[in-house]
Amino acid sequence: MSVDSATVKRIAHLARIKLADAECAPLAAELSNLVGWIEQLSEVDTTGVEPMTAVIPIKLKWREDVVTDGQDTGGNVRDAVLSNAPAKGYGFFAVPKVIE
Repeated sequence: MSVDSATVKRIAHLARIKLADAECAPLAAELSNLVGWIEQLSEVDTTGVEPMTAVIPIKLKWREDVVTDGQDTGGNVRDAVLSNAPAKGYGFFAVPKVIE
């Protein structure tokens, strides 16, 4: 599959990218090469190959899903968070009224 200048112009239009006519032909050649490379990759037989998310085997670290409310830090998280609030009341953030 090859990409022509009209296709490049269409893609540029959809991506809201302004291209001069002189820029379309080189981009068409580059995109054609890219599509050819992808077609070449699709010819590889991957039957029985497990999909992988990383090149090297990495195990994600898991933590227990436990609500602690800052007990690990030794303090009350709510007060610490509210200390940064510009306005607060009754233990909550106070915001301006938006509905009359």
